[in-house]
Amino acid sequence: MIIPPDIAICSALTFGQIASRGASPTACYIARASDANWQRFQSSVFLGLKASGVFEDLFDVFVNNQKAGWDGDSAEPVVQDTYLNAYRFLESLPPAIQVPSIGVEPDGHITFEWYKAPRQTISISVSPDGFLYYSALMGLRKTNGSEPFFGDVPKIVLELIGKVYAE
Repeated sequence: MIIPPDIAICSALTFGQIASRGASPTACYIARASDANWQRFQSSVFLGLKASGVFEDLFDVFVNNQKAGWDGDSAEPVVQDTYLNAYRFLESLPPAIQVPSIGVEPDGHITFEWYKAPRQTISISVSPDGFLYYSALMGLRKTNGSEPFFGDVPKIVLELIGKVYAE
């Protein structure tokens, strides 16, 4: 199947918050404008995660864990698809959200953790195939599961992050 150049260009430009399925010149323009506005919003010193340095931390985690055995044992490397999915996940978070800590799991997934107390925490693991795996502890309640990531943070994940800092 041959993809027309204008569709391929439109798809390539919709990296951030809004992913367009439209292929017309108007749809591509709207997608580019929406993405540019989202990027400006996220890089706001007062509102965006970009001001926190979390994107630089993510890049450091990626660069420092690209080789198999990075843990001195048999850990899988962090691959580019995992990094890109994790970057997109961070980009899609609401701007006023608390900054997560970032880590790597032995399976090569990148993990984001929001922690307030031992029984108020959530960990989200981002895979190279576009799935988010989450595990949360909220008081006496344990919750875990997985959700596909298509560019928007799933509602359940946002709700659990919010519960960490509720009260």
